[in-house]
Amino acid sequence: MRVGVPKEIKDHEDRVGLVPSSVRELAGHGHEVLVETGAGRGIGVDDEAYRAAGARIVDGADEVFATADMIVKVKEPQAVERRKLREGQILFTYLHLAPDPDQARDLMASGATCIAYETVTAANGSLPLLAPMSEVAGRMAPQVGAHCLENAGGGMGVLLGGVPGVLPAEVVILGGGVAGTNAAQVAIGLGADVTVVDRSLDVLRRLVATFGSRVKTAHSNADTIGRLVTRADLVISTVLVPGAAAPKLVTREHVAAMKTGSVLVDVAIDQGGAAETSRATTHSNPTYVVDGVVHYCVANMPGGVARTSAFALNNATLPFTLAIADKGWKRALAEDRHLAAGLNVHAGRITYKAVADALGFDYRDTAQALAA
Repeated sequence: MRVGVPKEIKDHEDRVGLVPSSVRELAGHGHEVLVETGAGRGIGVDDEAYRAAGARIVDGADEVFATADMIVKVKEPQAVERRKLREGQILFTYLHLAPDPDQARDLMASGATCIAYETVTAANGSLPLLAPMSEVAGRMAPQVGAHCLENAGGGMGVLLGGVPGVLPAEVVILGGGVAGTNAAQVAIGLGADVTVVDRSLDVLRRLVATFGSRVKTAHSNADTIGRLVTRADLVISTVLVPGAAAPKLVTREHVAAMKTGSVLVDVAIDQGGAAETSRATTHSNPTYVVDGVVHYCVANMPGGVARTSAFALNNATLPFTLAIADKGWKRALAEDRHLAAGLNVHAGRITYKAVADALGFDYRDTAQALAA
């Protein structure tokens, strides 16, 4: 199979779909890999490193999209990239379609087979291709939140960990999954007063077992969220419903009642955000203010630490990339129901129910797509 890796073009997105070690594995399996020149520059990897790994370097994205059987990316294809996709081509990347009807329509119109990292599952019910970036975004969230709390960041001028004689910041984390746990780890390490909210008692028990008395836990309901959010200095939202739009747990009324100069970091923004006041931002212009509350809603947070993120992502995606390249998408998905869960668009139809429900589009299940 001919596998293509275009340079990412989303704002300040410096990750890359395949690192050289992954290229070497694909080449070793007999596949041809095309890499757009400069694709690895943002992670400190030059074209020569890709050539040494067995890739062919091409001058632009047009050739990658025009000749590759499978496109491997990091972020959802931008409008100009979606126009380059063609019928029968495989796209393997993050898609996050539920809050993005324009992208969904374009992918359906392309006729491409689109497999989303974020809905591939594991035997234990986890999301193995989302987890590495959830770890990164979770660990970044207290870091960027701490900066936003500074006066220079637009915040109230609070040091996250406080100092002797001055209380630390109150940090409320919504969701105790992978991102929430990693956010708690870093926030606790910085000395903050940390409360994690989740609807699963098993998750709360795990957090207490992991962090002991250094973390407070609360069961998720509207009253609890409203009470905790409005008194917090920093709110970090990490809630996730696989493939679907994030639930709106933080209302406009909550935001209006929050402290002036407090901060909301919405890690769930890729899926539409968990606050009614959230809208996607970029690394170039990461924050805005609503009712005195600083909102940080960068939709590709891990792109800010591109080298760490790219290698972490490839560690998880490579086995699936190899399976698709070795077997073809249909056989690979037929033999692995967990990879099959990643199929979001095929032959002009949405094939992931949560996405179809969120967008109000017609739905065709994966079994029908595989049988066609």
